[in-house]
Amino acid sequence: MKVLVADRFEQSGIDALKAAGCDVVYEPDVKDDPLADAIRSSGADVLVVRSTKVTTPMLDAGRLSLIVRAGAGYNTIDVAGASKRGIYVSNCPGKNAIAVAELAFGLILSLDRRIPDNVADLRAGKWNKKEYAKARGLYGRTLGLLGVGSIGQEMVRRAAGFGMPVVIWSRRFDGEQRPLTEEDARALGLEGALRTIHIELAPTPASVAERADVLSVHVALGPETKGLVNAALLNRLKPGAMFINTARGEVVDYAALADAVKQRGLRVGLDVYANEPPGPTGDFADDVVRLQGVYGTHHIGASTDQAQDAIAAETVRIVRSYKETGHVPNVVNLARRTPATHMLVVRHRDRPGVLAHVFDHLRRANLNVQETENIVFEGAEAAVARINLDGAPTADVCARIKSGNADVLDLQLVTL
Repeated sequence: MKVLVADRFEQSGIDALKAAGCDVVYEPDVKDDPLADAIRSSGADVLVVRSTKVTTPMLDAGRLSLIVRAGAGYNTIDVAGASKRGIYVSNCPGKNAIAVAELAFGLILSLDRRIPDNVADLRAGKWNKKEYAKARGLYGRTLGLLGVGSIGQEMVRRAAGFGMPVVIWSRRFDGEQRPLTEEDARALGLEGALRTIHIELAPTPASVAERADVLSVHVALGPETKGLVNAALLNRLKPGAMFINTARGEVVDYAALADAVKQRGLRVGLDVYANEPPGPTGDFADDVVRLQGVYGTHHIGASTDQAQDAIAAETVRIVRSYKETGHVPNVVNLARRTPATHMLVVRHRDRPGVLAHVFDHLRRANLNVQETENIVFEGAEAAVARINLDGAPTADVCARIKSGNADVLDLQLVTL
């Protein structure tokens, strides 16, 4: 299997892909049209990317069957185009969660103690202990979280260490207003945190903002979250509250955020922006980062050695599984439920041509096979095929399938 890696990638991951028997082509700087050319010329089966955009021309350029996003988000990949072409898209969820949560808390601490301003004045030869001794502290202040996926859960664990009660909105609990239960905590892996701090669910993002001293965003980018943090939500925050975004720039209306900083004294920590340079270096202009009380970093949330090693290992696991079993972990573009309406269960002897006989009769009946699974019993004498169909075969079709091949032992039609 040939793997094209079109982004910076850990050497440990490249070595592990080779050890798994993959032919690895490492082109970390290739983008745009040159990437389409590289896909075509390499004959790659698998494409591995991080921030590199994957477009329709790239999908049509070669014989790709799997794209792995070596990270969590996959908004830079034409997922709909991949789905139309039968190309798997997979990602590495949760592997950078600790790194992002660490940076988010670094921004919170920096805002509370004004650490960057301290450093700047010291380097300029200014001593101003009187000014920088003004800090409220974090203990007992409420951390509001929009999203409680892998990163949000790590935020809760760190909040427990700082003694910060937490209020959460999540799509999985949308509309609910109540304390987090022990059952909820077990499902989220937060039993320890619940024993240390109080955690509440809020019914809406706005209701989280109303209660938060610090509001931190940890939702994936999608149609339902684009612009989630708008002027109306920001106006629910207390004057002087902190706002942290380490998720995606497009989740926030940055013009509204700038207004909130100027008019209501919000203190802001950002790692992501709406208009980031396409490469790792370049010119950057965003008025919000020039405002007093706004600290920014360079979209480095996942950029720790620990996180990158974990992502590389997960990428290797995905590719190895695909190569050895045909199964792709973490697929993001499979149908949640196929259009199938009926399942034909065929118990048969494990002989050549049996399933071809079944499929031929289904084809003649103009029935489309949506999914199929064939389970072989111990000894490889018999098997059961489960065939999901977009319609019901008639009794006559079923009779011809059963009578037309002596190795068909039994048929059962199930309505889904």
